Amino acid sequence: MVNYFSALFSILRKDLAVEWRSRQLLTAMLVFSVLIILIFNFALELDARLRAEVSAGVLWATFAFAGTLGLNRSMAIEKEHSSLDGLLLAPVDRSAIYFGKTTANTVFILVVELFTLPIYAVLYNVNLFTPGFLIVIILGSWAYSAIGTLLAAMAAQARNRELLLPVLLFPVLIPVLVAAVRASTGILDGLEMVYIWPSLNIIIAYGLIMPVLGYMFFDLIVKD
Repeated sequence: MVNYFSALFSILRKDLAVEWRSRQLLTAMLVFSVLIILIFNFALELDARLRAEVSAGVLWATFAFAGTLGLNRSMAIEKEHSSLDGLLLAPVDRSAIYFGKTTANTVFILVVELFTLPIYAVLYNVNLFTPGFLIVIILGSWAYSAIGTLLAAMAAQARNRELLLPVLLFPVLIPVLVAAVRASTGILDGLEMVYIWPSLNIIIAYGLIMPVLGYMFFDLIVKD
């Protein structure tokens, strides 16, 4: 177990160090997120009440599209520089690679969200910094990364991976996005938790089930 977690954190440190030196992935994701928010802001001329109602949907659509861009680039780098081949030759359980990449992708998405939320809050005049909403953001980001990393590893084997990943990802991701939007809307509207828990349970279930599937099948995916 010590070797397993050591390998996991080594992969996480490697991805963070590479991104810290280049800043290409985070910059692209952040610029893309801001552009989407600005487009929604100026294209949808809504009053204050309607803006509050669509806030969760706009935010999660933004995170989903920006995250897909990040997932594609994250795995493409490994393939382009043959880094994945080196990782597969390392004497560690290959699921550690999956969890290391998933954790790194979660960190990248959370960093983008950290910069995006204040911009959205100012433009839409919505208070997003509530504990419940932030918890949904964290849980949803982990579930998204757990699904996306597994499918990105699958799509990375194909030549047209940029086109293939969204086709694979979004049908599987729809329940998480719908649940995240409903939970976020309920929290922002001040509803009681009894109305929010069903949606929150879906996010938690995906956040638990997808890592188990990644643990079981990541080795088979990268072999092929």
